[in-house]
Order: sequence, then C-alpha cells, then structure tokens
Amino acid sequence: MNIPNKITMFRILLIPVFLVIMLARFDWGEIAILGTVMPVTHFVGALIFIFASSTDWIDGYYARKFNLVTNLGKFLDPLADKLLVASALIVLVELQLAPSWIVIVIIFREFAVTGLRAILAEGGEVVAANMLGKIKTWAQIIAISALLLHNIIFEYFSFPFADLSLWVAMIFTVWSGLDYFIKNKAVFINSK
Repeated sequence: MNIPNKITMFRILLIPVFLVIMLARFDWGEIAILGTVMPVTHFVGALIFIFASSTDWIDGYYARKFNLVTNLGKFLDPLADKLLVASALIVLVELQLAPSWIVIVIIFREFAVTGLRAILAEGGEVVAANMLGKIKTWAQIIAISALLLHNIIFEYFSFPFADLSLWVAMIFTVWSGLDYFIKNKAVFINSK
C-alpha cells in the first residue's frame, strides 16, 4: 500500500476516535471562544474532524505529485470521505445541531453514488471524483466544522453561517449526485 493510501486509511481510523470523543459524554467542561460557549468535547471533536478532513487534500496532493494514483486510492478516498462525513452528520443529529431530514438527503446521495460506483467498478470502470464532487465534499466539511464549533465567530454577529452552510452543502450534494447519475445514465440504459 502506498503512502497516499495509508493516509486515507489513517483518515478512516480517525473516525472511531472522533465518535468516542463526541458521543462518550466525557465531562471535560466548557470552553468559551469569541463569545461562543461549547463543550470541550465538541471543540476537540471538531479539531479531529478538521484534521481528518485535511488529510483528504494531503493524500490527493501526494498521489498526484508523485504519480501514485491507484484504483484502490480512487475507491478508498471517496469512501473515507463518505464515512467521515456520514459519521459527523449523524453525530450532529444526535446532538440536535443539524436537522435529520437534511442529513438523510445527504447520506442518501452518498449511498446512491457509492452504489453506482460499485456497478461501474463491476464493469471495470473506476471513476475518480470530479470537480463538482470535490466542491460538494468541501462544502460538507465547512458546514460540519461550523456546526461542530457551534457557529463560532459568526455567533457573535448573530449570522447563521453554520445553518446556511449546511443548506449550501445539501444543494451541492444533490447537484453533484444528479450530475453523477446523468453522466453515467448509460449504465441504466444498457442494463438488462
């Protein structure tokens, strides 16, 4: 396994750490940052999520720079993103920081695209994420980070950045999912 794929695997291994920090109900007290008060566990969980998310850029950069792009990487990288994002979104619903219906829409899209990728892979075609998919991923990461951090900075100005960014993430998620299915409609047309 090459270094970019090891970085991707590390991202996957950070997910249970994130989940334990966020859901184990440790009593680490609260922290106040720029007028926003939040549990320390939410702050630490947000840092873990942000760090794990940043490894997506690192492994992609490293794979392209040193020509280490592999089919395993093309499969694992989006899977790691989906696992991390889905885990974080479910945590946000559990903590009542995100509406469940938006989370369901986002996770539904992720399962649908993963299913389509599996069908394409069965035919020998491995499709890397396109630019719209990358924008979708970063929109989700920004929204989740803002929600985990309780709308820090923007709360002081009474601006609902976290909530608005979740809507933007949902819109890009649906748009990129539709784009993915439209571009690969031949799978359905040619199926028996």
